[in-house]
Amino acid sequence: MVNFTIDQIRELMDKPTHIRNLSVIAHVDHGKSTLTDSLIGAAGIIAAAKAGDTRFMDTRADEQDRTITIKSTAVTLHFALKVSLEHS
Repeated sequence: MVNFTIDQIRELMDKPTHIRNLSVIAHVDHGKSTLTDSLIGAAGIIAAAKAGDTRFMDTRADEQDRTITIKSTAVTLHFALKVSLEHS
C-alpha cells in the first residue's frame, strides 16, 4: 500500500507537467468500473486482487445497490513510471 503525507501529495500536484487527466467513457457493461478499479489497484489504493469487484468509484449507495455508475467521480493517482529509451 502506498502512503503519502499531505505535503507530499501537495508537492506532486504542484507539478503541472506531471499531471495527466483521464476520462473513461464507454457503453454500459463495457468494463469502465473494472478498468478504473485496476488503475486504482495498481496505485496501491485497493488490493489489485479486488479490482473489478470493489467498484471504488461508485460512492453512492444506489450505485452500489444497482451495480451501475450514475454520477462521475474523480480520483488522484500517483504512478512512478520507469521508461528506458535505449535501443537494442
